[in-house]
Amino acid sequence: MSPEGRIQDLLTFIYGAELGEQTWQQLEPRLAEFSAQNPELTAEVRTRGQLLDQRDAILITYGDQFSEPVQPPLQTLKTFMSRDLENTLNGVHILPCFPYSSDDGFSVIDYLTVDPALGTWEDVRALGDDFRLMLDAVVNHISRHSAWFQGFLDGDPKYADYFIVVDPAEDLSEVVRPRALPLLTPVATVQGVKHVWTTFSDDQIDLNYDNPAVLLAMTDVLLAYVAAGAQLIRLDAIAFMWKVVGSSCLHLPRTHAVVKLWRAVLDQVAPNVLLITET
Repeated sequence: MSPEGRIQDLLTFIYGAELGEQTWQQLEPRLAEFSAQNPELTAEVRTRGQLLDQRDAILITYGDQFSEPVQPPLQTLKTFMSRDLENTLNGVHILPCFPYSSDDGFSVIDYLTVDPALGTWEDVRALGDDFRLMLDAVVNHISRHSAWFQGFLDGDPKYADYFIVVDPAEDLSEVVRPRALPLLTPVATVQGVKHVWTTFSDDQIDLNYDNPAVLLAMTDVLLAYVAAGAQLIRLDAIAFMWKVVGSSCLHLPRTHAVVKLWRAVLDQVAPNVLLITET
């Protein structure tokens, strides 16, 4: 089956026939525009065995692991790797390099901005020019200081369903917990106090993929990382993505379907990009 056919089938599985078709009608022009802007990404399709093998060695690092006076850390990282690691490693995995509010970068404030303290997208692309570039996509949650969550608090209709609101009286005892912190966090909104789902901390607000707008927005994020030169994308905390009250909320079928959907999206517009799931 073609990637397009797989995408449509997966959207139907995730959202049902009617909402799945509506979501496809919004996703299709996004993919067409991305392909038109990045035709080189489909010019040569390699096999999975050609994309990653035992010869690949990737440095995992934060963007500020190496520093020099005056020079942005991402430029220093490139200088160090080009000078000292060119014949040792062929890739670099930059841990979240975006503005953040906690958890060592894993509470992202803005998915589409490089932290100015580290450098710019041009610095990220320069690393990708010389090394296989891997970026983190923190897809399960976003910082409470993000524009998305602030919009939710302010009653912006666009963000009304971007987050998961749950009655604290619900039985959530089956939910698998990665941290010994409250699963629900009360927040003050213009409509009153609401309890939002927070798998990892009260600063990291889980996204609501039951809303197709969230899936589309995060697909845009992944495509932006590909356009910036990412050859590998790690999906952080992906196992916790989909929530169903009364279940473990871990590795649920729709979580797997979203991963397959993103794989199909990349197969259509950037088939040589690999997805790495944190599972």
